[in-house]
Amino acid sequence: MPRYHGPLLTRPLGDALHAARAGGHATWQGSLDLGRQQDTVALSTDHWTWRGAGYPYPGKLKDRTLYWWDLDAFAPVSRYAGTLIKLVPTEWNVPTFEIDGIKMLPTSKESPLDDARRKVALVQPAGKTVLDTCGGLGYFAACCLDAGVARVQSFEKNEDVLWLRAINPWSPDPDASGGRLQLAHADVSQAITTLPDAAFDAILHDPPRFGIAGELYSLAFYQQLARVLRKGGRLFHYTGSPNKLTSGRDVPREVAKRLETAGFKAEPALDGVLASRR
Repeated sequence: MPRYHGPLLTRPLGDALHAARAGGHATWQGSLDLGRQQDTVALSTDHWTWRGAGYPYPGKLKDRTLYWWDLDAFAPVSRYAGTLIKLVPTEWNVPTFEIDGIKMLPTSKESPLDDARRKVALVQPAGKTVLDTCGGLGYFAACCLDAGVARVQSFEKNEDVLWLRAINPWSPDPDASGGRLQLAHADVSQAITTLPDAAFDAILHDPPRFGIAGELYSLAFYQQLARVLRKGGRLFHYTGSPNKLTSGRDVPREVAKRLETAGFKAEPALDGVLASRR
């Protein structure tokens, strides 16, 4: 899927462009790629110019929405095919995404990239071959690349998530990774059966919640994770704490016990489980 290299707007950015024009300014300075780079935008009466291309001033923009240039107009970075999936701006610049209004990544205390970095550090990826089971926006993979990983094999089942990745400037580009990031559009619950034994030094497992992808919490899948991980290799499994307040359910403990049965030594860590292959 080709990468998007055009501007990304939010309501505050749209307001800032309009205000700069209304104030008679010839230029406006800021970031139109979610904080990756600061640029100078040339302002004219009926359009503005960014990185050599001209764009019309946007109409009314909504809060909590990112907009991209779809060659005709500024449109929300969202798709609907039975479920609504959208890229959502955060105060940290690094976006999260939502499916039917449910936030997929934590953003209340730190950016989703910083959150990913703390979790990735648990498996010590430097120089290793890492399996990234549910790639999402690619923040686990990005942190692995920054940490000096040898290779990351990442899977993502949802084509719309891959589309979000192509637009999000904070998502790593496999084509720019020198072969260190390999991203497959595939269901890892099926694809894992084709992977060789002990092929990975570490695993990062960040599945959707149990009600959406229960197969990714099953003993059979955990046994496959154990099969493809070398002895002594580390696994971080994100679980969150669903239903803890309403029913007292301890999902991390449940997952840890199932991983133990599959051949791991496991214990709760951060908002998930850290395990090592016995």
